[in-house]
Formats: sequence, C-alpha cells, structure tokens
Amino acid sequence: MADVILEMRNITKTFPGVKALNNVSFSVTQGEIHALVGENGAGKSTLMNVLSGIYPYGTYEGEIYFQGSECRFRDLTESEKVGLVIIHQELALIPFLSVAENMFLGNERAKNGVIDWNESISKTAEFLERVGLHESPNTLITDMGVGKQQLVEIAKALAKEVKLLILDEPTAALNEKDSEKLLELLLQFKEHGISSILISHKLSEVKKVADSITILRDGATIETLDCRKDNITEDRIIRGMVGRDMTHRFPPREKNIGEVIFEIRDWNAYHPIHEDRKVSNNVNISVRRGEVVGISGLMGAGRTELAMSIFGRAYGTRISGKAYRNGEEVDISTIDKAISNGIAYATEDRKAYGLVLIQEVKNNITLANLEEISSRQVINEPREMKVTSEYRDNLNIKCSSIRQLALNLSGGNQQKVVLSKWLFSSPEILILDEPTRGIDVGAKYEIYTIINRLVSEGKGIILISSELPEILGVCDRIYVMRDGKIVGEMPASEASQEKVMKHIMTQQEATQS
Repeated sequence: MADVILEMRNITKTFPGVKALNNVSFSVTQGEIHALVGENGAGKSTLMNVLSGIYPYGTYEGEIYFQGSECRFRDLTESEKVGLVIIHQELALIPFLSVAENMFLGNERAKNGVIDWNESISKTAEFLERVGLHESPNTLITDMGVGKQQLVEIAKALAKEVKLLILDEPTAALNEKDSEKLLELLLQFKEHGISSILISHKLSEVKKVADSITILRDGATIETLDCRKDNITEDRIIRGMVGRDMTHRFPPREKNIGEVIFEIRDWNAYHPIHEDRKVSNNVNISVRRGEVVGISGLMGAGRTELAMSIFGRAYGTRISGKAYRNGEEVDISTIDKAISNGIAYATEDRKAYGLVLIQEVKNNITLANLEEISSRQVINEPREMKVTSEYRDNLNIKCSSIRQLALNLSGGNQQKVVLSKWLFSSPEILILDEPTRGIDVGAKYEIYTIINRLVSEGKGIILISSELPEILGVCDRIYVMRDGKIVGEMPASEASQEKVMKHIMTQQEATQS
C-alpha cells in the first residue's frame, strides 16, 4: 500500500445554524492526484480551508495528520511551512506587480532585511521554467492572460517547496488549451512525487488525471473511488454527487419560437485601454421570442466584451451600431436605458459584479428594480420581503433565510440570486454570460430548467458559454465568435462540437496566414 501523506479524521465544522462538515474522513497517498467532487455546498472548499489553516485549529472538531505528524495549523503560513499549498479559484496575485514580486510576496529572498533582487529574479526564472512558462520575471501580472497567471500561482507553490498541492477549480476560467496544459503539469508533478488534491466540476478532467475520487454530499463523505482499479464513468460520479441518476444532463423543452424581438446591426466597440484594438467588429446578431441563442468561441474571442457593450455600453469605447427591439430602433447607450428597454445582463463574474456579497439575499434580489418596492424613495420592507420570498421559492434558492448574506451561499445559489435580480427587472431579453461557471451538475440542471421556463414565457435569451456541450444542449441557434467577429451561424440541430471548432480554427488559420 502506498504511503499516506495526508489523513483527515472525523472533521466536523459548524457555522451558525449550519453543519458544513459532518464527521468527514479523507486521505491522500504519496504522489497521487486525488479529486474531491460534490455539488455546491457539499463542503469541498470548507474541508480544504480546514486543512490549510484558513479555518484554524480550535474552530473545528477532528484531527489532521500530514506526513505522519498531527498538525494544528493556526493560519495559512503554518500549513505552507510544511509544504501544503492551496491555490484558490480567485487568484491571489497583485496585477500591477511583476511576476518576480508576486512570486516571493510574503516569502521574500532577503539578506539582512534587504531584498536580494538578483536571487529573486533568477529563482523566478527557474520556477517559471519548471511550469513551462517562458515569460520575463519582470512582466507585470496584468499583462498576462488568465492561463499564464494560473501557472504563476503554481510556480509560487513550487517556490514554497510544495509537497501537497490543493487546486480549487483551477480550470474554471481557462480555455481548453490552457486547461490541457495545467492538467499535464499535474501529471508531471505526480512523476516527481508531488501529491495533488483537485477540486473540479469538470468531470471529464477529473476522469482524465485522477487516481482517486472522493465524493462529498451534504457535508459528509459518500465514498472514495479508485480509478486505478475500476472503470469510473461520469454517470457513476454524478450518481454519488446528487444521490440519483441523471439520465439527461439537459432538461427537455417544447420549442415555440416566434418573431425577432431583439437585434443589433453593425455593432463596433474598441478596447478601453488599447484604443486601436476592436473588441466587436461589425457584429450582427438577433434573438427571437422563445429562443435561446448561443455565442460560442475561445476565451478572448470578444463574447463578454460584446455583451457588456450592448448592456448600456458597460464596456468599451467608440461604440457604434444600432439596436432594435420588436423592429423599432432603441437607445441602449446607458445601463438605465438598456434596462428600461427590457435588456438584462447576468455577468460571468457573479462575485465581483453580480452581487453585493456583504448584503442580504433580499437586498441583492431587488437591487436592479428598487422603484418597484419603494414609495417616495423609501423602501417598503414588507413588499421587499414578499417579493424576495417568492423568488427564493420559485428559483429554489437554498438559504437559511432571505436575510442570509450572499457571501455565505454556494455558487449555484449565488447564481440563482443573480438571475432573480434581473428577472425582477422584468426583462424581455436576458444575456446570460457563463451562467453555470463553477457550479455542479445538479445546480446546472436547475439553471437550465429556469432557462427553459423563461423562454416558454416568451423571453429571448442570449447564452454565452465556454462549454460546447452546454451550447449544443441548451441553445436553438448558435453564433461563433473569433477576434471580435461573428465567423459562423448555425441551427443547434445541425451543429456539433467539431463543426463549431472548425469555424473557430478555420478563421484562426485565415487570420494567421
């Protein structure tokens, strides 16, 4: 039997009114990739926060053993000293510092209290080489893509002499190429005896690299699967996660598509900093009543920039083009005007832009339409409570009460609060930007069910997604974007992953030739 590097025994963690972890036991062997999966709210991140000292010893029950010794970490620094490093989904890099400055932040290479920059830069170059990143140590983080930033985080972990690397949704914001590179890196680390814990909702990636898979559900350990002995299917993993079979990943929908209700013509927008760079280039798209229109493309294709520029010019400069609602030209030059013309935009970054995390659920739901619950600019609290309770029930938002802080909700329930907020503004057209990013298969199904309900009511939906199966499974018609341009359009019934990728890659080859 392989040596056990980590053992967590009978971990119980309680928050006010909620038992987040209930007697969880979990172990990792030397040099393995161990996946930790479960629905949002299952306790995955809480367990890792206990392990890394973010929730310090004394705030939980149970024992932690690392390399045979009991550990009672009081903070993150203590866990990192023994070689246990966690990389969160929200990267902990400072944008306007260089790679070298970020690399040793809090772990400075210094002599007599003075930073040795020569050593810092040479060591940075060494660690960047180990993760396959050929950037100058003096490059600013802000000038790097998300995929490269993720590799910088891993290089930082190597600089701390990592023995057990914890990655929380490391590929959630990465394109397919960068995701593949990161997974290959984990396999290389495995060859050198470095153990990894991988938290991911992308089950195809889990299947590809994991040696073992532990499933959590409702704060308890359900089972650990050994991928080296058994042929573990995605359906098998899902059954453990949700407690039932999910024969269909996408709920069926009876289609009733009507007339065009929204259209943009010859839409152009430029980057707010790099003013000569077009992020939307003569884009023409339309959406019909009762239709889900997908926009597919690689990261950086301009999908989010297009959506935000349409939504009241929230992004970009020198924006031009025309917008039509029900055949008549409309003014959507500000966010207020966009909302008043029936347009809503649910951002891809719910934590930074979609929610006020330190506010209650009820305050977030009513935020985009305060006039509806106010009289003479004073909020009618009983009215607000009634409205938000209805949305909580209709969208099945799991919260202790509508007074719970949005910060303390799982990702899937946060996403439902974002949808509730925009639904309360009574839109006719909803732009949903990566609505299922970072949420589990069960919560995804619920979001898809909500989308089906909305289009059955005659609303039009524009769905932006990096997941091709989602685009193909949910949408009626698909646009493909590349470099700010629409390079393809097809009915979903005639589409395939290969056909969509062919549009992207053919355009890419044409651009490069």
